[in-house]
Amino acid sequence: MGFRRIAGFCAIGLALVAALVWRPDRALSTGTGMAAHNLCDAAFTQHVDVDQSFHELVQPMAGPVRKLLRYRVDPANRAVTASVAGLFPARAVWTEGYGCRLVLSPRYAAPVPRTPAASAPAGGFAPPGVVAPPATLEAAFDREFSEIPGTPNRFVKAVVIAKDGKVVAERYAPGYGIDTPLLSYSVAKSFTNAILAILVRQGRLAVDQPPGAPEWSQPNDPRASLTIDALLRMESGLAAAETGSGFDPGSQMVYTEDDMAHFAASHPLKEPPRTTWEYTSADTLIIDRRLGQVIGGGAAGFRDFADRELFQPLHMDGVTLEFDGAGVFQGSAHVYAPARAYARFGQLYLNDGIAPDGRRVLPQGWVAYSRTSTLGAPYGAGFWTVDGPSRQAASFVRQGMPKDGFYASGNRGQRIYIVPSEHLVMVRNGYSGGDDQGAHEDLRLMKAAIAAFKAA
Repeated sequence: MGFRRIAGFCAIGLALVAALVWRPDRALSTGTGMAAHNLCDAAFTQHVDVDQSFHELVQPMAGPVRKLLRYRVDPANRAVTASVAGLFPARAVWTEGYGCRLVLSPRYAAPVPRTPAASAPAGGFAPPGVVAPPATLEAAFDREFSEIPGTPNRFVKAVVIAKDGKVVAERYAPGYGIDTPLLSYSVAKSFTNAILAILVRQGRLAVDQPPGAPEWSQPNDPRASLTIDALLRMESGLAAAETGSGFDPGSQMVYTEDDMAHFAASHPLKEPPRTTWEYTSADTLIIDRRLGQVIGGGAAGFRDFADRELFQPLHMDGVTLEFDGAGVFQGSAHVYAPARAYARFGQLYLNDGIAPDGRRVLPQGWVAYSRTSTLGAPYGAGFWTVDGPSRQAASFVRQGMPKDGFYASGNRGQRIYIVPSEHLVMVRNGYSGGDDQGAHEDLRLMKAAIAAFKAA
């Protein structure tokens, strides 16, 4: 057998091994699942322009197959199907009260439609209509919403600034307004923090408890030592990296798995627990499964609990929580809420866990716990923070964020900034690219707002 033939066989063998390891089919399915899910929510949860969402949000995240992505909206069945040139199709379906869910396996039934809880009176948090920014902030708002040639797109959809518990400035992109539900992506992890906190306050859970994962029940399984706190702080050591490439476990969990928590908990350790920090949504889904088990009642029970214990006390209207096929809250990425509702959520943490009517929602000391850095990383327990020694924290402080500030953050530039020393909450939602996904301009606007309010 000639050298060239041997080399050819070797090349084919290596290609087959690479295909088995990297699973390009799963990466492509992850891409079509991402497209179907996002566009389903754009059409039926947000009621915004689907084509615009496709071009501004979905295509930029699809990487090299962006030009091959195809989608079809099915209004009659409230569904969206996406594919890569007709291959690797994914379908997402909308259900009243639960948003969209990918249909991945026939063994998981769709949730029963629910009637949203009655709206609570909004109190004095914000008057109806859009609150124009003060004249001294107009230029900063203009810059935040502008597209600058030669720089990554920002596609900012909404900004709300609240000072001393009142909305003092806000702006929305065309097609978006005060009632438009906005995607959260990983801002949802801070909602997981809040639901957990309520159960801790009620004495039904503790952060030093294990999450009760059946996948870790064998004798001498080193994962059994993991606690809820370790998962909330992203120091599990699980081999479930999240890179957003489509090849990574974190992305595949969200867009190709019905039972996300089981998929997450099935990964082995790659580092001893609590020795390294690595951001991964897998840790959050394991917590979310435990929260649902303690609350009971499946997706409906979880949603009713969140309404009663969190959204109604904060007067948060128009919030949609989404669930996977196993009925577990997708608390790593999938919450939709109007910008003012996100601001109310931030206000709860600004007020040390106290609701507007004076009742305690989060346990005393929970906010300090949540915003304290983990292993020197710019992350606490479900929130990003700037109190530690990391390069990112130092950069944020240098750009104008006070040292006591912390924030919820999601992919493509979804953020809730909370600054206790300035009594300030700033919500920003967009589909932004670049390394910082618009954070530099956010901090420029924050710095301008702090200066303007001090001057006033």
